[in-house]
Amino acid sequence: MTLTTRMLSPETWDDFAALVEANNGVWGGCWCMGFHPEGVGAGRTREGNRQAKLAHVTRGTVHQVLVYDGTLCVGWCQFGPPPELPTIKNQRSYDQGAGESPDWRIGCIFTGAKQRGKGVAAAAVTAALDEIRRAGGGIVEAYPEQTDERPPQRGAYLHTGPEELYARHGFTRVRKIAKWRWVMRAQI
Repeated sequence: MTLTTRMLSPETWDDFAALVEANNGVWGGCWCMGFHPEGVGAGRTREGNRQAKLAHVTRGTVHQVLVYDGTLCVGWCQFGPPPELPTIKNQRSYDQGAGESPDWRIGCIFTGAKQRGKGVAAAAVTAALDEIRRAGGGIVEAYPEQTDERPPQRGAYLHTGPEELYARHGFTRVRKIAKWRWVMRAQI
């Protein structure tokens, strides 16, 4: 695989949508809306999530790197400032130990089922951090899953990525917010 990246935009929407649709709407219809202010869950539908994501793309209120193998979109990494991505899993636990707000957050990471294990997530995070650096950098926060000393998990449980992926980029643990989830930070 020769991986390249492009930002999610109105011009790349169809590529993103094709990947989402080929993967059951991503985790049952999320459309990568879980970190956005609207969130997902009660009252949200697959089609509503699709329309909300498209509206974010059209307004320019989304930062998301798409990863391509040739012309095929095979994955992504979502990132943005906290007001753009305010919804964090384990919010109550996160709020209890919150200190200085980060400049940037990395939300979800997704790799198409047939491309997993081929470096797509690593390429996505690297490109997202490059975009953050180009935008001026700052404190970047991620919420990965601990995989060490844990039974193997299905991809849905790793929607924020594995801890070791961030450690390779200099992220360090700040605090635990769930049994297997950490806040990790890096200065970019």
